Amino acid sequence: MASIRVHSQTGSLFFDFRYLGIRCREYTTLSDTTSNRRKMDKVLQKIEEQIALGAFNYREFFPGSKNAAKFDQPAPLVQMTVIAHAVGEQEVGKATPMFKDFAETWFAEKSVEWRASHKKTVRDDIDKRLIPRFGERMVGNITKADILAFRADLAKAPARNKTNLLSNPRINKILNPLRQILCEAADRFDFRTPFQNIKQLRVKRTDVEPFSLDQVKKIIESVRLDFKQYFIVRFFTGMRTGEVHGLKWKYVDFDRRLILVRETVVDGEETYTKTDSSQREIQMSQQVYDALKEQEKATRHISEFVFCNREGLPLDYKNVNNRVWKPLLRHLGLKLRRPYQCRHTAATLWLGAGENPEWIARQLGHTTTEMLFRVYSRYVPNLTRRDGSAFERLLAANLGHNPIATPSQGA
Repeated sequence: MASIRVHSQTGSLFFDFRYLGIRCREYTTLSDTTSNRRKMDKVLQKIEEQIALGAFNYREFFPGSKNAAKFDQPAPLVQMTVIAHAVGEQEVGKATPMFKDFAETWFAEKSVEWRASHKKTVRDDIDKRLIPRFGERMVGNITKADILAFRADLAKAPARNKTNLLSNPRINKILNPLRQILCEAADRFDFRTPFQNIKQLRVKRTDVEPFSLDQVKKIIESVRLDFKQYFIVRFFTGMRTGEVHGLKWKYVDFDRRLILVRETVVDGEETYTKTDSSQREIQMSQQVYDALKEQEKATRHISEFVFCNREGLPLDYKNVNNRVWKPLLRHLGLKLRRPYQCRHTAATLWLGAGENPEWIARQLGHTTTEMLFRVYSRYVPNLTRRDGSAFERLLAANLGHNPIATPSQGA
């Protein structure tokens, strides 16, 4: 598809189109303005019309261009050029690296930006899906049809549980590194990316599934004692799983009643928070304050982590999920859902209590209230409060201030 683009270094506009199977770029000295784009667009329309009619004369449009000489050859040679490019442009042009080699280059350059868990996911997808499919192909020879065929095959592939097929979100995640690899290669080796006009598969919007306050009360009353404080903190602070598991005692400020979110634990690795905005201070409600005071008796003397196992190490997500969380929900007859719904529960309880949206956004680590209203809009009543007092009154009225039993050490 012909287009008008901006030179990355000079900022000037240039034509980008294909003629006889060859990509042509013709540069101008025009700056990137609406007026200049409009003028160039009229010229580009004429070029496309002439090409479609078979009447395009390159030298008439670009008399001083070096490219014009390519098309001043006799008709038989022009025909040979068309045939050669129909067979494969890269075979008659400069060679490009093999996919397996360039993928390694791309991964080495990009992986320094990622946390360990994301690096592992991308590495697995490259090794198990992308290289087996495209490894022996030159990056410049991979076509749009190849990508669409690969995507269609992924849609028929079994998911990890072997009972369902790969979901659209999972397919999109597999295609994302392929897209980035080929787009980077196209930029470096001067060919058109085959991903042009390939959109991500549509993903159904999933509603949050927070617990009601009655359900929260049942969970806290029924959970094994050594996890009671853990779930009180999760339900009433909105902390992410990695943030709770990475919480250290040095980040618990009882004097100011603040939890300082500074680190997370993901797949057993201590790392930086999800985003810069995730670095925040969470106000403790009385319930959370009391829970952390009880937890202090159980773990402060054995670990720097607030919630830990018997060896003083951070809790393992899968262990908590499979041995504590899921059995508890089954026991209570509640619908199975991820522990992450504790975060959604906190948000909806704050909203239901009438807390100020900006205060809630700060507690959750959001930079604006946009996501708050987009995700939790149906839980928003008349919002008049601006601190944590309304929420605390809600908890006190429903849960009271009964002492919390001292737990044994973590699982």
